[in-house]
Amino acid sequence: MGRSEIEKLRERVSCQAVLEIAGFAIDAKESTACAVKYRRDGEIIIVTYKGRGWFNPLGEEKGDVFSLLIHLERCDFLEACEKAAALSDLPMSGPACYKQQPDPLDHALIAEKWARRRPPWPGSATWKYLAERRRIPAFIIGAAVARDLLREGPYGSMWAAHSDDLGGVSGWEGRGPEWRGFAKGGRKILFRFGEEHGTRLCVTEAAIDAMSLAAMEGMRDGSLYLSTGGGWAPATAAALRRLATRAGACIVAATDGNRQGDIYADRLRALAEDVGCGWLRHRPPTEDWNEALEHREKKGSE
Repeated sequence: MGRSEIEKLRERVSCQAVLEIAGFAIDAKESTACAVKYRRDGEIIIVTYKGRGWFNPLGEEKGDVFSLLIHLERCDFLEACEKAAALSDLPMSGPACYKQQPDPLDHALIAEKWARRRPPWPGSATWKYLAERRRIPAFIIGAAVARDLLREGPYGSMWAAHSDDLGGVSGWEGRGPEWRGFAKGGRKILFRFGEEHGTRLCVTEAAIDAMSLAAMEGMRDGSLYLSTGGGWAPATAAALRRLATRAGACIVAATDGNRQGDIYADRLRALAEDVGCGWLRHRPPTEDWNEALEHREKKGSE
């Protein structure tokens, strides 16, 4: 990661996003417009400089978002950069003066860009990427294409659609051999694959993980495989809440098998408890479901 990329992450990822995903909550009574107090059990962190700085009032630790990640995760700088990149699209719930205003969503432009791209076909660059590099079976790729969820991205990458409740494309997850990101100007809501009216709501952090879990389960009856795209935008939470109100709904937290995945799972459990639907943790046996699928396919080949 170059210096310019690091500076972009420092500008884009706020200390608030890091704290909120780590389970801290705002102490509104003891916060001001320029110094926001966060608490987690006995820990206290004060966020300053419009979300760009922080300090520990009970100690001497302070710094920017990278030093905060190092402090919380007990990791090195390189790992902190990777974690910041993964959090780059998370929303914040702090004071308005700290919030970054997102670019307005241009529905027509997003729809036009999506429509200009071809769906993958057997032998295409994207199909090969999914089948050969990601080990996703052809029947899963074909099912996703039939539901108009995939597009051929540039340089052999994949576009996986995020959509609203009416099926309108709001953006897409982009994944490729050397690249990952989200549609510029788009909005993360949910990638939705499986039974449209399913009540077993399997929530993952990436569209490739959602398809991988579907492959491992053989497209289980009554299941809707979802991806948040690694974010937790208000629109994502609202869409999950609406799905969870279906009669007999159960949220399956199929997020990654690491600390960040467990934090997402806790958020899903809180949402399920608030709505009053079922909940369970479906932790992958490896880091994520695509890695688990790759291991299964390699073992089968051997």
